[in-house]
Amino acid sequence: MDDVKALVKNELGKFLDYIEKQNTNFYSYRDYLNACLYLGLDMNEEKNRYPHDFKRWHDIRIDEYRSAKALKDEQERKEFYDKFAAVANKYLSLEYDKKSVYMSIIAKNPSELITEGDALHHCVGRMNYDQKFAREESLIFFIRMKEKPEVPFVTIEYSPSKRRVLQCYGDHDTKPDDGVIEFVHKKWLPYANRKLKQLAA
Repeated sequence: MDDVKALVKNELGKFLDYIEKQNTNFYSYRDYLNACLYLGLDMNEEKNRYPHDFKRWHDIRIDEYRSAKALKDEQERKEFYDKFAAVANKYLSLEYDKKSVYMSIIAKNPSELITEGDALHHCVGRMNYDQKFAREESLIFFIRMKEKPEVPFVTIEYSPSKRRVLQCYGDHDTKPDDGVIEFVHKKWLPYANRKLKQLAA
């Protein structure tokens, strides 16, 4: 709304005549203007500000805007996935698969967080855990039964800066049984912290 007002503040009468003659309205013009600005068009040019056939050019610009935004969103998504994967690869050595019925696996991409959250009915697939992971603020590890490595079981949020477990939950945010807790805190955590120390060296 403010963009439209700023654009036509010195020619309000002309603008009102234009939208009436073009049989359009303020909201359609606002959408057109937003698309043009996103596309980097010079709105000081008369042909852009007041196109001869508004409906036709409105539809063209909106279509161009959607295509450009989809491309940008896809590029940003790819960059984010690449960044997430790089962090996962950096901390891959913190995975644990030694003498135990349990094992720990680091999340490899944001989609795995969504799958985990959906399967265990908690919020790891939402609430910006993927963003925190990509920034290395906290890492997500999946605890699995070694005989069922593909089946979601328990999820851990781990802070590499504090070197401690922030959260450890099973299905519906339930506390895991004592065997899992012992594995996480007595086996995996000391191991992960040793590996983290080696990474920092």
